[in-house]
Amino acid sequence: MDSKQKYKVIGLMSGTSLDGVDIAYCTFSFKKQWQFTIEKAETVQYPSSWLKKLKEAHTLPSDALIDIDNAYGAYLGGLCKKFIDKNKIKNIDFISSHGHTVFHQPGRGFTFQIGNGNAIHAVSGLPVICDFRSLDVAHGGQGAPLVPIGDKILFNEYDVCLNLGGIANLSVDQKKARIAFDVCYLNMGLNHLANKVGKKYDPSGKLASAGEVNKKLFDALSRVYTKIKSTRPSLARELFEQSIQPLLDNESISVRDRLRTFTESSATEIAKTILELGKGKTVLCTGGGAFNSFLMYRLVECCGDNVTLIIPEVEIVNFKEAIVFAFLGVLRSRNEVNCLKSVTGATQNSSAGLMIGEF
Repeated sequence: MDSKQKYKVIGLMSGTSLDGVDIAYCTFSFKKQWQFTIEKAETVQYPSSWLKKLKEAHTLPSDALIDIDNAYGAYLGGLCKKFIDKNKIKNIDFISSHGHTVFHQPGRGFTFQIGNGNAIHAVSGLPVICDFRSLDVAHGGQGAPLVPIGDKILFNEYDVCLNLGGIANLSVDQKKARIAFDVCYLNMGLNHLANKVGKKYDPSGKLASAGEVNKKLFDALSRVYTKIKSTRPSLARELFEQSIQPLLDNESISVRDRLRTFTESSATEIAKTILELGKGKTVLCTGGGAFNSFLMYRLVECCGDNVTLIIPEVEIVNFKEAIVFAFLGVLRSRNEVNCLKSVTGATQNSSAGLMIGEF
């Protein structure tokens, strides 16, 4: 087992909302407990060509999927090289990459993130840790969410860690165990609707704030979440396309009203879930949704005075998941648990991730 006390790692993250690749160069050090600093970080927006490829990846035949897996790995490796050169970074232990999820069907025993680790390694010349989800799925787990162990160790001053990304999810300690789950779809739905009026997203929720709540749509969304709440599955593209997107594609409702309604639905689901955890909680809010001022306004209103919502410094909001995946790599390099059965429902904890190159 690696016994180093300090690590310098590049974490890579691409989320379901397709905002771009988050690259975070972090230092992790251990003195009684783990601490971290973000040395350099940036988000690289996808060019239109990659945006199209990633959106359509799940429709590809097998050979084309293998091809894009390799090509995307080479693309990530190239981004890392440019990032390293631009920032004149000298010392890096390894790259820790989440990849980009194309298929996530743990009920059928598989999950697949493209961004081949061998290709990242070949192009960047650095050791790589990747494929963090597959082992947990093999152990009968959901393979998600994986960020909660980072929440527990790196952000333990907060009662609840809430990620407002393509999917809203949270983690919290209950009965001496970390639990976590996806709550509802968020930016996936908001961006899907914004695309209908030629926008990548709705900045600050401006369009949504000008709309009205459509009760029929709101109730239909509520029924979807009520149905899945009993099992709390990890929410993925497949379920979004099956159960949420058809509701959002109702052209008889204006886009503004659909945005307003989806925002209200998401804020309601999130607030309801937080309040079920108990009053007086401090909630760390990160992810792109933390910049959506209208969403945050509605979330504060729905929570009332019962919880304290905290938006941290911008770098934490933007790069928390990339930071945590870098940290998951640190734990993997030490052969320590980085995937919790209490979170995923697996039969056992695991130290997950494929290690490629010289460590």
